[in-house]
Amino acid sequence: MTEHTEDNMPEFSDSDASGVAHRVLGTTMPVLEVQLQPGQSVISQGGELSWMSPTIAMSTQTSGAGGSGFGGVFKRALSGTSIFMSQYTASGGQGMVAFATKMPGHIKAVSVDANQEYMVSRHGFMAATPDVNLTIAFQQKLGVGIFSGNGFIMQRIGGQGTAWIELSGELVEYDLAAGEVMMVHPGHIGLFDARVNLEIQAVKGIKNMLFGADTIFLAKLTGPGKIYLQTLTLPGLAHAISPYLPQSEGNSGFSIKL
Repeated sequence: MTEHTEDNMPEFSDSDASGVAHRVLGTTMPVLEVQLQPGQSVISQGGELSWMSPTIAMSTQTSGAGGSGFGGVFKRALSGTSIFMSQYTASGGQGMVAFATKMPGHIKAVSVDANQEYMVSRHGFMAATPDVNLTIAFQQKLGVGIFSGNGFIMQRIGGQGTAWIELSGELVEYDLAAGEVMMVHPGHIGLFDARVNLEIQAVKGIKNMLFGADTIFLAKLTGPGKIYLQTLTLPGLAHAISPYLPQSEGNSGFSIKL
């Protein structure tokens, strides 16, 4: 594990030329720190803040990230994501705001513009510069059990600027050629180029359907474009720790929303 002190912390850098400098600290459970000059802002979904300097002013509202009005709020509510967006602005001097990962994994910065958009898993969006848009782009029910609740949801990241994405476990990147296909368990999808086509398909074979557990559905990703897969899934983690969790009477199971 890497230990950071004020003397050995990496410098803030605007490596993505977004006008906002940032750094990622840690390895197993990393944290994103964004450095803001007076008047600069970043946005996140409500509840993502970890810490900030006293020069940062926070405002929370239902608008932001391209969503506003009743329609935007309604879509967020249906998808199960937070209906609130928070904006952090440096006021009266330079400031810093931090967002820590919720799972062991990685933080990846992506640049978006009119020619480059991304699809990200529902839990993947961490923060972004103010002109980045976040909208629900794909939502599909995947039956009962582990895919109950709101089912499989992908969000589209568009607009202009930089977004920071949280990916669980190790990060594996593939660059799919036009027409090239990768079949992926939905929980392992972290991020991909919006040009990539996504289809959810049931696996073939009656034995697979009856005994395949959480693998009865696969995502078909078709290039061209880059895909970023995450090795740790929430359903996988839940199954690993479920034998050690107390079970309430009359409730012998649980469900995980992707």
